[in-house]
Amino acid sequence: MFEALLDRAAAEPAYRQLYRRISGAVLDGTLTEGERLPSARALASQLGLARGTVEAAYGQLAGEGYIQGRGAAGTFVAPVAIPAAAVPAPAPRAGRPAAPAGRPLPFQMGLPALDAFPRKLWTRLAARQAHALSPLGLVAPDPAGIASLRQAIARYLAVARGIAVPPEHVVVTAGFQGALGLITRLLDVGDQPVWMEEPGYFLARAGLVAAGARVVQVPVDAEGLDVAAGMALAPTARLALVSPSHQSPLGMALSLPRRLQLLDWAASCDGWIVEDDYDSEFRYVGRPLPPLKSLDRAGRVLYVGTFSKTLFPGLRLGYLVAPPPLTQRIAEIAALLGPLPAADAQATLAAFLAEGHFGRHVRRMRQLYARRRAALAVELEKAFGADRVALGAGGMQILLRLDGAVDDLAMVEACRLAGLGPSPLSRAYAGPAKRRGLLLSFTNLAPEQAPAMVQRLARALSVPLRP
Repeated sequence: MFEALLDRAAAEPAYRQLYRRISGAVLDGTLTEGERLPSARALASQLGLARGTVEAAYGQLAGEGYIQGRGAAGTFVAPVAIPAAAVPAPAPRAGRPAAPAGRPLPFQMGLPALDAFPRKLWTRLAARQAHALSPLGLVAPDPAGIASLRQAIARYLAVARGIAVPPEHVVVTAGFQGALGLITRLLDVGDQPVWMEEPGYFLARAGLVAAGARVVQVPVDAEGLDVAAGMALAPTARLALVSPSHQSPLGMALSLPRRLQLLDWAASCDGWIVEDDYDSEFRYVGRPLPPLKSLDRAGRVLYVGTFSKTLFPGLRLGYLVAPPPLTQRIAEIAALLGPLPAADAQATLAAFLAEGHFGRHVRRMRQLYARRRAALAVELEKAFGADRVALGAGGMQILLRLDGAVDDLAMVEACRLAGLGPSPLSRAYAGPAKRRGLLLSFTNLAPEQAPAMVQRLARALSVPLRP
């Protein structure tokens, strides 16, 4: 949870950046009095910094009264006397195919490691919320989400993703699709051109089409969305949907020049950018990438996140961070549309976040996925050759490339008959130019299962295993 994103190229020392991040979070109420911070050793490990760098930041924070050490108990946010002028005034408040019944199929996409979810802990938190239910808790919740969850999400975003936002600008949604539905109604996209990555997330495309938008397929290359191509294809567009941290489904990141170009486009044409940050917690190579929203100075980015990939899809909870002028209107639309995420589920998730369970769970899953990813990659390379196996820097799946003449839809059907659940790459394309391949999730595949599952995959594809 405390994976703060630092600008390694900045002239400002890393300890000063970390100091500013934490002190700012204390001043704006994102980090509250008595909240525990990670140890210097743990935070240094998460950020890839020297322990002395974190200790220097903590030392300055302690010297200025932002935090205080309590010996073996740890380091905590201290009571801070904040001038009233220093606190910003709050703004007004405001399909995926059905999964098979039973256990998930090997390689099935869209699922986190269900065997590793802390079910007993979650059940205990849910029971505690139920026992604490008051008469006030029986009324309809705030359409923007219960206050404790919005606060917990704001704290997470401030420290883990470098997005400083007050809780009043966070709207709880029914997952990514719920957020997209709110956005399409907010911006009235009917019969309007909307940029979307080609290839891109097929359910997002379906959601835009259902809202009446004219989806413009903008190609991606090694640097992500080709902004210049988008301006040439649809110069009158005022909305773009992108996945800049980990492009869906090819896995590249949007380069910094393209990010700045996209932000300049939105600012110059009074446009909007929907940032789908769906699995940025899981990165195995290099440093975590900052979200596009953290670079947004003109307030043109609508940032969408989901807990489906980090916790479990059945939760159906996500969030939308909107610029201040839009938050109230989004809440009004949410109240009209419904159904709202259940208040008890929101309260359980709020406790899971606030008590540090979410941060620990994500760290465990990152380590688990790294092992499962490596084991599957080794077996795929043995069976199909390294040139066919595409490993991105992050994510929850591996791409197995197929020849252009191969029908990956037919290959998926053959895999289904063999009890396997990969997804076809071609489904992510809307236009005729399609790359073929299989998207293979490794999240629910233990390392010791990888050899047998890859052999079964090779047999289903009628591809002889390499000696």
